Amino acid sequence: MFTSTVTCTDNTQKKEAKEVEVLELKEYQGKKLSSIKDFRENSIKGPQYINKKDYRLKIGGIVANPKIYTYDEIIEHQTQKKVVTLNCVEGWSVTILWEGILLRELLEEAEVDSKAKVVILHAQDGYSTSFPLGYIMDNGIIIAFKMNDLILPPERGFPFQLVAENKWGYKWIKWITKIELSDNEDFRGYWESQGYSNDGDLGKSFIEER
Repeated sequence: MFTSTVTCTDNTQKKEAKEVEVLELKEYQGKKLSSIKDFRENSIKGPQYINKKDYRLKIGGIVANPKIYTYDEIIEHQTQKKVVTLNCVEGWSVTILWEGILLRELLEEAEVDSKAKVVILHAQDGYSTSFPLGYIMDNGIIIAFKMNDLILPPERGFPFQLVAENKWGYKWIKWITKIELSDNEDFRGYWESQGYSNDGDLGKSFIEER
């Protein structure tokens, strides 16, 4: 009985992988795209499986109008597409067509207080990272729900992954469930509290200078 179950699971996984291979975009506006399968699994607790019906994104902290969004309420916002490369500190990279919503728009709806300096993002698995508020507001940063024209699979951060342009991969938080506006510029996320650069800028060392 156990062997049969494993075989069925294996067959399902192979079928899903084949469907991704057939359906995902390979090129966009003349730019060659990496495959979803090119990512490596390096999350802190493995893939998170979030039910779309039950999902809620909370935006709070130093805001005048705290928000709680359903998945559908978020994707009803105007979407943007952009080809962006994720660069991992492990030495690999992927170039993907991302589609998502400007995080700036969600923060504006929450009416961010002028005292807020930092945007802290939290994930389903306990992961966290942060950015200066100006980075989010001034750079067209999106939370993506699609990659290569397919809905994010659980392994890749469904329902939403931050597309942290010009940042190392550990800043690209997946499975986002909470966004907090703060004045605490000393906050350090999961990897940042273990010695990784809080800025996470590409072209610079990902190890915090001391």
